[in-house]
Amino acid sequence: MSHLHEGDGGVAHVHSAVAEAYRREWAFVLAATARVAGDIDIAEECAADAFGAALDTWLRDGIPTKPGAWLTTTARRRALDVLRREKTLRAKLPLLIDPEARGAYGDAEEPDVIPDDRLRLVFTCCHPAIAREAQVALTLRLVCGLTTAEIAQAFLVSEPTMAARVTRAKKKISAARIPYRVPGTTDLPDRLDAVLTVVHLLFTTGHTAPTGDQLVRHDLVERAIDLARMLLLLMPDEREIRGLLALMLLTDARRATRLDPDGRLLLLEEQDRSRWDAAAIVDGRALVFEALHGGRPGRFTLQAVIAALHAEAPTWEATEWRQILDLYDVLLTAWPSPVVELNRAVAVAMVDGWAAGLAEVERLESDQRLTGYRYLAATKADLLRRLDRPAEAAVAYREALALADNAAEQRFLAARLAEVGNPVT
Repeated sequence: MSHLHEGDGGVAHVHSAVAEAYRREWAFVLAATARVAGDIDIAEECAADAFGAALDTWLRDGIPTKPGAWLTTTARRRALDVLRREKTLRAKLPLLIDPEARGAYGDAEEPDVIPDDRLRLVFTCCHPAIAREAQVALTLRLVCGLTTAEIAQAFLVSEPTMAARVTRAKKKISAARIPYRVPGTTDLPDRLDAVLTVVHLLFTTGHTAPTGDQLVRHDLVERAIDLARMLLLLMPDEREIRGLLALMLLTDARRATRLDPDGRLLLLEEQDRSRWDAAAIVDGRALVFEALHGGRPGRFTLQAVIAALHAEAPTWEATEWRQILDLYDVLLTAWPSPVVELNRAVAVAMVDGWAAGLAEVERLESDQRLTGYRYLAATKADLLRRLDRPAEAAVAYREALALADNAAEQRFLAARLAEVGNPVT
């Protein structure tokens, strides 16, 4: 067991430590526990129990120097106790290890190229036997620790609908006896797109948190980038992995400039580009060039090219907007998404004028897939403001504000409302 800090028993301090451990260690703890349990429900229950036990134990004994190790050990012991009580240990063990493995977990080195439990759990959740949207939702819930409400927002569906999808997916894993391991090289490509989708949604959820006081959830952003790097080691010839990693690095390069010193949200056109992470941009551009070499680019590579054009532009106005608009047209053929269409509308506005962009946004208002999507109303409001139509802009800003749950976005929208002469009361 890890050594414990002396005198770290304050209630508030312990609660803060457990919360921080949950943000940073949940994926590791759950994945390691699933390796022992061979059952997703048991693993999730035992991992949750370990975090609950930490509140009492750390208050009494102090916070361990390695909270993740303490939580993992506690959760795995609870899982083994459950299996022993249910007398299912022998039945479960074949699901825990690859056929080539010489023994149970901890007794021998695994033959996997990437011996990371999180990656094993990602590939388990993204098994072809599970419906695609359920694959992604389950992985975001289990591996990434997102709430059902956060996942529902990412998919633009209701929370009960998303909860049902997650439950069905977990039952499918149990009923189909899907093994907990990284699949063989012949099976990897069939699961890659779902895995990349998960990593991308994890990053976007961290890049702008759907709820809470923080604009960025650094733990989710870093976890997504970390998973993408591991995937690239596992499958170095897959260009779309490079494209996704490039997209995330180029986007995250702007992290330090997205808020001003007073915590006000800054749009891309307002950010100090001299403070963007130059090293991340260099790495991202190199990955883009590699991803573009050797065939037709996929949806993540195309988005990475767009991000690279933004990163290279000296100013907002000097951005290659015509090229970006052309890229969005190509992206829509590879990924016909209403969110892509909304992003394209901004490029249309920059190329053909604010009114042309607004016409595109108003066309998208009839797309039911964007119902409740806060950025649709926010984009419309911004274009109306630029067109000097303050009364209509205020209506759209109020709609966007009603849909926003992130504090930084709420403050930004409230300030815009005041700017168009209709402050929040």
